[in-house]
Amino acid sequence: MGKLYLIPTPIGNMDDMTLRALDVLRSVDHIYCEDTRNTKKLLSHYDIHKILKSYHMFNEDKKYQEIIKELKEGMDIAVVTDAGYPGISDPGYLVCKKAIEEGCAVTTLPGPTASLTALVTSGIPCDKFYFYGFLNHEVNPKRKELESLVDFENTLIFYEAPHRINETLELMSEILGNRYICIARELTKKHEEYIRGYIDDIIKEGYELKGEMVIIVEGAKIDTLTSNLNSLTIGEHYEYYLKQNIDSKEAMKRVAKDRGVSKSDIYKEIIVKK
Repeated sequence: MGKLYLIPTPIGNMDDMTLRALDVLRSVDHIYCEDTRNTKKLLSHYDIHKILKSYHMFNEDKKYQEIIKELKEGMDIAVVTDAGYPGISDPGYLVCKKAIEEGCAVTTLPGPTASLTALVTSGIPCDKFYFYGFLNHEVNPKRKELESLVDFENTLIFYEAPHRINETLELMSEILGNRYICIARELTKKHEEYIRGYIDDIIKEGYELKGEMVIIVEGAKIDTLTSNLNSLTIGEHYEYYLKQNIDSKEAMKRVAKDRGVSKSDIYKEIIVKK
């Protein structure tokens, strides 16, 4: 059998192609790509001349069968998208899954990716993160998606298009709160830009942003339940935990933790004042 290669391509700067990726593209029998025009420009830049075949979100249900057939005939196949990794908000997952199921060898080459490039440069914690990709284009489904992420403590990563960025920021402010974010655009290109700050401040600036962008959002510092409990009086907060069949000592400990104060402060407020 042949081997399936999933090859990342530059997200902006042509020079980000790895030597290994170029060697593989020169050696494979066929190259399947998201847009033959874009891939042709990339290959021409490196003097690589191959017959290109289309593999995109509208035909992958059928094209993967053609690729599997060629792999079984002993051909080596490369799959690329217009930018970044195949399968990450782009076609690639289906053919990878089917190739594995058919016992074909699959390998992915390391290379450029917008999400991690933006994350590492954002200044927002990157040890633990959750990649979400594109939110729904419609407002109500997008609202529900953000509501499902409200209590995530890890850094969140989104992709967004310029004509939806303002709407998305407004919804993030409303649902996630005024969090610290970083918007990365034109990554690796001449006019690469990082906009850092709190969501409401960025909205007030009224930026007119162009180009595909990545939004890095700091994780929740406090979950919704804790936030609601902290809006109560200390006595009401304490009573909430007692009603959960938690003993008095543990209840005071939890109230103190929720509010970021010492347990003795809670003890004085609840026991001593009684």
